Amino acid sequence: MKFSSKIEKCGLSPMRKFAPYAAEAVKKGKKVYHLNIGQPDIATPEAYFEAVKNFSQPVLAYAPSDGVPEMIDAVVNYYGKIDAPITNKQVLITTGGSEALQIALSCILDEGDEIIIPEPFYPNYSTFVTLTGATIRPVTTKPEEGYKFAVRERIKACINEHTRAILFTNPGNPTGTILTEEELKLMADIAKEHDLFIIGDEVYREFVYGGEKLMSLLQLEGYEDNVVVIDSVSKRFSACGARIGCVITRNKELYNHAMKWCQGRLCASTIDQVASAALYSVGPEYFDAVRKEYCARKDTLVEGLKKIPGVVYSEPKGAFYVMAALPVDDAEKFQIWMLEEFDDNGDTLMFTPAESFYKTPHTGVNEIRMAYVINEKDITRCMELLKKGIEAYLEAN
Repeated sequence: MKFSSKIEKCGLSPMRKFAPYAAEAVKKGKKVYHLNIGQPDIATPEAYFEAVKNFSQPVLAYAPSDGVPEMIDAVVNYYGKIDAPITNKQVLITTGGSEALQIALSCILDEGDEIIIPEPFYPNYSTFVTLTGATIRPVTTKPEEGYKFAVRERIKACINEHTRAILFTNPGNPTGTILTEEELKLMADIAKEHDLFIIGDEVYREFVYGGEKLMSLLQLEGYEDNVVVIDSVSKRFSACGARIGCVITRNKELYNHAMKWCQGRLCASTIDQVASAALYSVGPEYFDAVRKEYCARKDTLVEGLKKIPGVVYSEPKGAFYVMAALPVDDAEKFQIWMLEEFDDNGDTLMFTPAESFYKTPHTGVNEIRMAYVINEKDITRCMELLKKGIEAYLEAN
């Protein structure tokens, strides 16, 4: 049977591809600590579950294709509070941030087009872009430079007649970098000068650890036709399983094209939209507490990395990930070895090998991404396992 050449170019998610090895390790009686996936263990606000309990419609009907009114209102009100005014006709509710990305990219990119993305980047970007027939033009960044990419000369060097958009995560996944207001404006200026879309994946906006202002591309004036924002309740409210996100744009033509996709897939989940709208009722104290918890976990992980010889990293300023280059030949090989051959008192560790976070070939081969979404005690144990694992691996190889 013949398959799509586009899907054959796609790879498995590096966050999930090693799950079978982990399952086998568990069968052998090992305890596997997970730093591989951004699934927070922080409790989802009770407002979500109360809304589900109180849902009393006699029929669980289709929602409007653009979203249930209360969910759209919740998003509009949230952005109003951070000085990014939008209207109800500039928001489309989606099945998670992933579908929001798919919709935006499918409306913008054609076969042979290019999109500029700083690397390392969230690997599923590659899947979504490849399925449009377009390709990624990477801007390579390094931990020694704090993964900085908002440099006019570097971005402009990537622009050609095929370029249609610039996409980045802010705060960064997997790097934890944060763009300043000046850097954000610089990126928007470049997009406007070259008639490009600028897509901000802002699902980690609340997770900044230096008291920075909560930033959004939507706060900038004069870029109405260029800016597209991707958002989601998954990380912000620790509600990954709700699968509710949104695509936001003030570009009326883009909104109308995106509506075609939304109508084609009918709607996002009705009950999850109603429950997700209730999440926006939580107060600033919720975010303050969550931010404080993630900051403590970050500090614990970073302190552990400092004790491992040969590890290179940049301390994250936002989101909840750390990228690190390890003193090993191949992070995928090392991960499989950790799950198949290594344990310390029955414990072993799972992380995400980072080569798939890069478009440039043979880059990131010895790098990993770790998500600090588990408690501090377990993170401390993870760093012990990583240190002992590296030592044993180098001795064995």
